[in-house]
Amino acid sequence: MDKIFGSPSRYVQGKDLLLRASEYIEPYGETLLILADETVQEICANTLADQLEESEFNVVKVTFNGECSFKEIERIAEIGRDHEVEAVLGVGSGKALDTAKAVAHELNTAMLIFNTLASSDAPTSGLSVIYTENGEVETYQFYDKNPDLVLVDTRIVAQGPSRMLASGIADALATLVEARAAQQAHGQNMFDGKPTIAGMAIAERCEEILFKYGIQAYAANQEKIVTPALEAVIEANTLLSGLGFENGGLAGAHAIHNGFTVQHGKIHDMTHGEKVAYGIITQLVLENRPQAELERYIDFMLKLDLPLTLEAIHLDEVSDDELYKIAELAIDPDDTMANMPFDVRADDVVEAIKAVDVYVKDYKRRH
Repeated sequence: MDKIFGSPSRYVQGKDLLLRASEYIEPYGETLLILADETVQEICANTLADQLEESEFNVVKVTFNGECSFKEIERIAEIGRDHEVEAVLGVGSGKALDTAKAVAHELNTAMLIFNTLASSDAPTSGLSVIYTENGEVETYQFYDKNPDLVLVDTRIVAQGPSRMLASGIADALATLVEARAAQQAHGQNMFDGKPTIAGMAIAERCEEILFKYGIQAYAANQEKIVTPALEAVIEANTLLSGLGFENGGLAGAHAIHNGFTVQHGKIHDMTHGEKVAYGIITQLVLENRPQAELERYIDFMLKLDLPLTLEAIHLDEVSDDELYKIAELAIDPDDTMANMPFDVRADDVVEAIKAVDVYVKDYKRRH
């Protein structure tokens, strides 16, 4: 099997990039579909649309309804066809950007991203996570290219909730944990190829940056200020994690996240990264990592106020049968648990999920 490395064509990060965005967008066409939810429209998307219109772009504004589903993708694509757009510009984070990528693929147009939160590594990836209308993970949809352009305005990110930055750090922290497992399993990356040396190097550097600057960046975000530490973590959350997970491969942490989506109730109020955080520790338990290594991750994530107990993730009152449903979805042969370097059974996942709660509570008692 061939080694494969993929990446966006161009990544641009800077303070007040909103004011300069048109010069980077210009090469991709004059007629743009701008996709953003109502909140992001108020924060920056409407301003961006106005500036692009002043620069003589033809802008079609579409409100994202909140779920990256096939129904939503087709609704937006139909609007794009009607207006013969040349590029789709997703503004926001997470599901909105995944939807914009799917629409651009459907229309065969340029795929442009304006990221407003460093809450996940979705902005740079050449795939979308497709959900059902009820919010359950349905499938991964892969594209023949990554985004043509990714723009990140760090001042806008700094104004966002610090909870979202912490979620992005958790999502990025999974990068090396999962890429390492995939490498040990001689598994595949997200391009259906073998991981490259470059992919692993990026994953390693991603984790290094997170542990070095993550706490400082979280504090800066809480005060809404842009610092070198915040700039570094935004790049780690977005670019390094994006390149690292796609080229290194996913494994247990994200499979467990996907399992959580089958559970109804308050867990749906948790962010992607918060569920991944619990999945990281669960994977480390499955791997039987040494106590010192396990506690390094636990200590770091607790300082970021991430949820690492069953109560914090709203699973403390679920039955064993419900946990087994989560575990069964997590070990689906078509999911990324297949990249673990050993066989994982549903019972193993249930016990590991419970063990995380035990280990974290024990750590808190001793510290």
